[in-house]
Amino acid sequence: MTSRPRLLAWLLWPALALALCSTLAVADALPGQAPVITPDPVRGGVLYAQHCSICHGDSGAGDGPAGLGLEPPPSNLRSVERLDQLSLLDLYNTLSLGVEGTDMGSFADQLDERERWDVAAYIASFTADPQAAKGAQTWPLADLARQTPASVAASQGVEALAAFRAQRAQPPQVKRGPAQLIEYTVSTLDKSLAAYREGEHDQAYDLSVAAYLEGFELVESSLDNIDAQVRKDTEKALMAYRQALQDGLPLAQAEQRLAEAKGKLEVASKLLGSDGLSWSLSYISGLLILLREGLEAILVLAAILAFLRNTGQQSAVRSVNIGWALALVAGFATWAVAAYVIDVGGAQRELLEGCTALFAAVMVLWLGVWMHDRRHAAAWQDYIKSSLLGGGGRFGFAVLAFFSVYRELFEVILFYETLWLQSGPAGHNAVLAGGATALVLLVGLAWVILRGSAKLPLSLFFSINAGLLCALSVVFAGHGVKALQEAGVLGTRPVAFFEFDWLGIHADAYSLAAQAVALTAIVCLYGRSWLAEKRRAAAS
Repeated sequence: MTSRPRLLAWLLWPALALALCSTLAVADALPGQAPVITPDPVRGGVLYAQHCSICHGDSGAGDGPAGLGLEPPPSNLRSVERLDQLSLLDLYNTLSLGVEGTDMGSFADQLDERERWDVAAYIASFTADPQAAKGAQTWPLADLARQTPASVAASQGVEALAAFRAQRAQPPQVKRGPAQLIEYTVSTLDKSLAAYREGEHDQAYDLSVAAYLEGFELVESSLDNIDAQVRKDTEKALMAYRQALQDGLPLAQAEQRLAEAKGKLEVASKLLGSDGLSWSLSYISGLLILLREGLEAILVLAAILAFLRNTGQQSAVRSVNIGWALALVAGFATWAVAAYVIDVGGAQRELLEGCTALFAAVMVLWLGVWMHDRRHAAAWQDYIKSSLLGGGGRFGFAVLAFFSVYRELFEVILFYETLWLQSGPAGHNAVLAGGATALVLLVGLAWVILRGSAKLPLSLFFSINAGLLCALSVVFAGHGVKALQEAGVLGTRPVAFFEFDWLGIHADAYSLAAQAVALTAIVCLYGRSWLAEKRRAAAS
């Protein structure tokens, strides 16, 4: 196929994409009265150790090494009297704005809104007894954020004090169903417009990106199964509002587009309902998430494995299996790190997907043309022995298998996590049944491809495989650009064209242009191969 150094060079592109993901900054939201997503003190503890312990100390007693000699000294966060006078919102605002006249600066540029709420909850845990929350009354998240322990003791008695301290340090998880996610989208869009009105255009744009990625995108799969057109119209309206901010349109036009987007969101919210998903919708959603996202990966893997087996290269099959197995491990590891160690937002998630999709597009295009060029090679077996078995070819197949599976695995896990919450306990079995059905269908498809390809003449098999891989490169190109647009890296330019999401066809000039480039490359490379065959035929 090609040399190992060249494949290693290609591997640098996704590595750069991963590095870019880690540095992409998504601007934080304007301070709110309560967190939209329930604070996570476990993640807050990690962030506290990274940003706060240097001054306040590991235990919060104000004895950190960088705090020595400061005037005034860092606050003792273990002081019950002090913490009882502060609400979670007070702690959040301190992290957001800093404290004037002290060395306590703002962390708004280092921690996003959700991270600041997480740190605030962790700080509240310094004076809380986790056992006190058991069997006690449950306060709404808004009350946990706004009220102070002192005010609760004054209004409800000291017997409620310990329970309130414990609950604000570890707030009960709020269900992130369709209603909550769309509510988050609407509230974040309102913050976006407020920032735009104040002249903070960059922050307004970043908030519009977060509104889609952390809210509406997570209900798209469910909405697609009810009314795909409503999903498309809502997504277009959200993108149109985002584009208005990016283009710097007058405030009145931005307000008009936001009103249109909120109207579409209201329609979507009514369709989805607020009581969780039905059993049938949970099953269909569980089926289609894996079927839609896994189909492309299965086609690539089946094409590679069929090629290796039909050409007698069983030793290279192990490399491919290692590649996709490592992708599964890496995908789950990415999700675990994002969930429990660092905060990977929707923008970083889409950026990762977009970069890996474009990388995969180049890889499968190259492999497809490579197969096409060798469908009539007289010295095919000699070429295999000299090149493929040398190690570089096996490595290349393993890399392609890895990125074909890893490309969307992180997002698939996230979609299932969201669907699990949306469906509720009554729908969990339906989600599992849907996912299991999709897995059976995908494995069955791979088996059919492997069995059917074994009966084809080698030349015909190569031609079909080459065509399939080249077609997938066009699909990946469309998906890659769409993901970068959703991440806010690229703008949108809607055009009058049909859409077919499963084929990566979107009615957008940038996405269609990427697919046109891929098609042009295929035509040129196939044309080059045809001319080379004509010359060989003339020479013989």
